[in-house]
Amino acid sequence: MRTFEEIKDTVETGLGRHPCDLKLTNVQLVNVWSSEIYPTDIYIRHGRVVSIDPQAELEALETVDCGGQYAVPGLIDTHMHFETTMLSPEALASVVVPAGSTTLCADLMEIANVAGAAGLKAMLTSMDRLPYRMLIEVSSRVPTAPGLETTGAYMGAQEVAEIMDWPEAVSLGELDPSKILLVGEEYLQKVADTLGRRKIVNGHAIGRMGQELNVYASAGISDDHECVTAEELIARLRVGMSVLVREGSTERNVDALITGAVREGLPLDNLMFCTDDKHATEIRSEGHINYNVARAIALGVSPVEAIKMGTLNAARHFRLEDEIGSIAPGRKADILLVPDLTEMRPSRVYFDGRLVAEQGALLEPCQAADYPEWILHTVHLKRPITPASFRKETGAAGDRVRVNVIDLIDRQIINRRLVTELPCANGEILPDISRDIAKLAVVERYGKTGGVGIGFARGFGLKKGALAYSTSHDHHNIVTVGADDADMALAVNTVVEMQGGLAVVCGGEVLAKMCLPIGGLMSTKPAEEVMAEQDAMNEAARQLGCVGSAPFMTLSFISLPTVPELGLTDLGLIDVLEHKLIPLEC
Repeated sequence: MRTFEEIKDTVETGLGRHPCDLKLTNVQLVNVWSSEIYPTDIYIRHGRVVSIDPQAELEALETVDCGGQYAVPGLIDTHMHFETTMLSPEALASVVVPAGSTTLCADLMEIANVAGAAGLKAMLTSMDRLPYRMLIEVSSRVPTAPGLETTGAYMGAQEVAEIMDWPEAVSLGELDPSKILLVGEEYLQKVADTLGRRKIVNGHAIGRMGQELNVYASAGISDDHECVTAEELIARLRVGMSVLVREGSTERNVDALITGAVREGLPLDNLMFCTDDKHATEIRSEGHINYNVARAIALGVSPVEAIKMGTLNAARHFRLEDEIGSIAPGRKADILLVPDLTEMRPSRVYFDGRLVAEQGALLEPCQAADYPEWILHTVHLKRPITPASFRKETGAAGDRVRVNVIDLIDRQIINRRLVTELPCANGEILPDISRDIAKLAVVERYGKTGGVGIGFARGFGLKKGALAYSTSHDHHNIVTVGADDADMALAVNTVVEMQGGLAVVCGGEVLAKMCLPIGGLMSTKPAEEVMAEQDAMNEAARQLGCVGSAPFMTLSFISLPTVPELGLTDLGLIDVLEHKLIPLEC
């Protein structure tokens, strides 16, 4: 919040009593309040905009001629998870800031499920050194699915309420429909506590329509980032929910939603952008929120309206429009200089009035914090993992058995429930690699139960070997998929030895591995090193036959007990819509 002294200083500077720190001259200002683009100068002092008046003649210690480039407000990601970038907050800066993102609204539910409030505090140690703004969507679901998974921590209503008072906290993090539709009193208390603070509640209304959606919205849910179709988008707007249009690594929703909005002539005031879960390699190759803006323009949205979706709309949604989301007097001086609005690739990025990135690169490296030793050692097995850990026995007679299989949908987080027959031999259900059905397993990694949930999945394209990953939403046990039990065991044990990470194994040999020691979710290395490792991991997975651009992202989501239709946890197979464990065999 602005202090009396800060407000007085800004006012006096506008009156000419103090020199400005910086004058950006010869810009084309994209004014998201008036929906205009016009030539002017921008005056900045102490990280805030003092004036955008074309006739102002204020003194400035430094003047930069911007050569007629567009001045665009810093972009806002309305919902993301650091953990699935595999980067620390410091390392992520070198990827997102040059792309123009100056504010990230982060739901830290992944580290919270691993390490609770202490994990959140460990993540916040980096905030003062970041060249962007980290805002916190306080995790509402720790655990996400009580009774259906094992997690490393628990955060009740009182603890969440205390965290909601942190100055960085802007909302209650994504709350799935089961918590409302099953009248979960603990979660309703979290909603009430949040609304009582005049903060918003983020939604996660995947697959819900009709009266269920009405009931969900009636609890005070403000938005949804899980829309896949234009029909779902319209349904959410009708019940007063904003839509966070997502473009992640496996959840590609911008084209369908923006095309639908343009076709239907919908107002865009309650649409904004997010990435949710996007690997750093995809950000590097195509962009961050600037990609969403540019894509919306290409799909028929006017440049100013597309930019508003990435700036002012988001700021208003979080009730922060007095601070961020526009280039206007008194606001934070988060400014992009952009040569071409249709491409939205900044030549310069200013954060709090400081030049932090230029020509696609961060000007100063952001060094990682010294994370506490305990958060680097969070993987503990209750019992050893061997090939026998993945044997799935059956009492069925004959050589075939009917089972529930998780059927992947390309480029989406959701999946289908497939009922099919699988071969069995010696009392064991086997995968059917010839039909692209691999074995799937989730291994409890907090040393609590030693449970191993076993299922099957179609759509990975795996021909041999196994993959393993310690990021499995939202419980973050170790998830593995494979064609061979011995390779699955080796992959899991390799992840355990690294205290979290990824592994690709074939024929008893570790082909590639990547260490993620921060909570078993993130690397301590710089972004370029991590992205090179990701490329190597994806290439190793492709050598085993894996399809899709992000096989590990797909693997991390397949265990979700809150995304239809099926999920797999350490306790077993989950019917997501019914919110219950179900047998593997039909």
